Amino acid sequence: MAKTPEVYSYTIDRSGIEKEMIVDCKQSLEYPSIEDSEVIMQKVLTFLVEAGRVDKINLSSDRNYTYTDDQVSLLNEIREVYIYLVKEKEVVSDFTKNAPKTCPHVYSYGLGILQNIVHNLLMKDPLGAYVETKRKIREAKIKLEGENKKDCKEGYSQLMGFLEDIKEALFKTKIVEKVKNKLAGYRLGDRKIYRELFEPMIRPNFMYTRLMAQRPLNGKEIDSYVAGGDVDVTIYKIPEKTRFLYHVTPPELKLNDDDYRFLTQARNVLVKYSPEKEEFINPDRMREVFKNISKDLLEQIAKESKVKISYKQLQNLSNILVKLTVGFGIIEELLKDDRIEDIYINAPIGFSPIFIKHADYGECVSNIIPNYKEVTAWASRFRMISGRPLDEANPVLDTELEVPGIARARIAFIQEPLSSKGSAIAIRRHREKPFTLPMYLKFKMFSPLAGGLLWFLIDGSRTLLVAGTRGAGKTALLGSVMVQIMKRFRIITIEDTLELPTNYLRKMGYDILSLKVRSAILGERSELSAEDGIRTSLRLGDSALIVGEVRSTEAKALYESMRVGALANVVAGTIHGDSPYGVFDRVVNDLGVPITSFKATDIIAIANKVRSPDGMREYRRLTSITEVRKHWTQDPLREQGFVDLMKYNPYKDVMEPTKELLEGESEIVKSIASNVKEWIGNWDRVLANIKLRGDILKMIYDYHEKTGKQEILEADFVTRSNDVFHRIFEKLQEETGYPEPKDVKTEFEKWLRQKIKKEM
Repeated sequence: MAKTPEVYSYTIDRSGIEKEMIVDCKQSLEYPSIEDSEVIMQKVLTFLVEAGRVDKINLSSDRNYTYTDDQVSLLNEIREVYIYLVKEKEVVSDFTKNAPKTCPHVYSYGLGILQNIVHNLLMKDPLGAYVETKRKIREAKIKLEGENKKDCKEGYSQLMGFLEDIKEALFKTKIVEKVKNKLAGYRLGDRKIYRELFEPMIRPNFMYTRLMAQRPLNGKEIDSYVAGGDVDVTIYKIPEKTRFLYHVTPPELKLNDDDYRFLTQARNVLVKYSPEKEEFINPDRMREVFKNISKDLLEQIAKESKVKISYKQLQNLSNILVKLTVGFGIIEELLKDDRIEDIYINAPIGFSPIFIKHADYGECVSNIIPNYKEVTAWASRFRMISGRPLDEANPVLDTELEVPGIARARIAFIQEPLSSKGSAIAIRRHREKPFTLPMYLKFKMFSPLAGGLLWFLIDGSRTLLVAGTRGAGKTALLGSVMVQIMKRFRIITIEDTLELPTNYLRKMGYDILSLKVRSAILGERSELSAEDGIRTSLRLGDSALIVGEVRSTEAKALYESMRVGALANVVAGTIHGDSPYGVFDRVVNDLGVPITSFKATDIIAIANKVRSPDGMREYRRLTSITEVRKHWTQDPLREQGFVDLMKYNPYKDVMEPTKELLEGESEIVKSIASNVKEWIGNWDRVLANIKLRGDILKMIYDYHEKTGKQEILEADFVTRSNDVFHRIFEKLQEETGYPEPKDVKTEFEKWLRQKIKKEM
């Protein structure tokens, strides 16, 4: 039988008078860290006992983690204590020989204590060994005082003598001396205190997070692409695993030796500066300042090294430095990937990889193992960005993160005591730019006709709830609804965590007021409740109202406003529910909205996930667009209060219109038509207008397919297209009385071709 290879091994390297121990940790599942892993500490001390004193210790993994002589001296002392107790004092064997055999309970008790302290705790948790020794001395003293048999008393006395020797030997060490005032209440296995004593230099030391750079030997590559222009992503199928492996290679792992050296030196300077809370209020400005500082610093280092650095290198390296100093490290690289939906970092930090939810491959395990120090730094930044507390009394932080030029994300951060194993993070990724209706055609979220119907309903100032299960794309769809609102209307958004693309739309010229209200989960007292936020919005003038998510008591205020006609423009929001009746049940029975008020809802659009037959893939689809009629009194399901206008056909994987829409039986659509004289009593014109809008959306998508230009689908271009559509329709109406759809499409396509040719 072949011999199983050792997980750990070591070599000794001598450079002049300096002796360095290099520990090979490449096969280890543990993070290569003496301070974070008792397994690593135990291995290192075992090797030290065998190899003798060293000046440096290098843990070799995907990167080299070097502990300098001041830190290694602490371990050398523990090595000497171990040798003294085992080889010179022989505490365990001496107790075994001399303890009275007439007292078996004392013998087994004492032997177990000494073996645990000397052969177990001392090597993996020397501070724990010291604390445990003191505790056992007190315990043995109590037992001695309560013991009546002479031989047994003698046994306890011998045990206390050996324990005193251990305590005295450890008390003299520097590692105990440094933290002895912090050991009150110390818990065995707690590694936090070691992080104050050990901090390796990482070569390159500009990156804390560990990446398993090696490709899986038995993995089958099923996809690969580049995210954000510089992040290599490969998807692997691993035999006998249901999860795919998401293997990422960030730009800092593709640098040459000079670039690594520049980054290492520059980061050692930059990390000494801690941004103030005020600087996080404007993260764009802060990042720009740090980028300029980084460029100057890199140019200086290159000049001193007499190495020429190009403009492209300077841009690349300064971006990496900003990310790793005032940014969010590897999280930013993951956020560059448009196909990532969620990122999960589980407790305890450093013991398991980051998991991601991929749009095409579902939940994947990544090759990234986060670092405790980095996550702790992120927590501080999240707290400053949000202005919300994060401590023992408030162990949950719900906030948002915006990385300029990359993406927006919703952050849910939890820590002790809620999470018994420490910090954990869940990140929901949103595009920096909002999704658009033509973009959804690319992903087959719905059909062109469904997009045209949504656009028609938005222009008709209807009340719309976007419902669905978690992760079904409700917020993204709501963002695309906002893109379709004409710029001449003011928009007020109400959110407890800012997820809607308000900043981007504001840059595009939309008149948007964003209200941030109290989290339904956290209940932060200094913030206005969502209910009061909605009532306040009614005093801010005529506006379209967008509610990020209807969660709690604000539902009553929202429906009261809709009932009395306080909102004359489109009102839209998201809510959890997998069907129209599920929405009714939640709004009425869970949130306490009266049945009569619920009827103020005009349209419920249900977005859900559909799975592939093997269960390995998920796809987002709009599964129904349903109108809420007003004639029912108690149960809209039994009394036909819900009427589907479009329904998803799973066999064809497409949304199809129902006869109610095709034959003019939609009360909501007829209500919109009743306000346009050319549409009153002419259902063909109404339906033709809905189809025309769908054709316009499809034309935009088709030109994207022809040209390969992603910009055609983005919000900047789509909003301009919407304005042009309305202007063309208005112009033709003035010329002909009422325009034919084919004439509108002809004029629109003419503009579209010219615009693409001129600008793209």
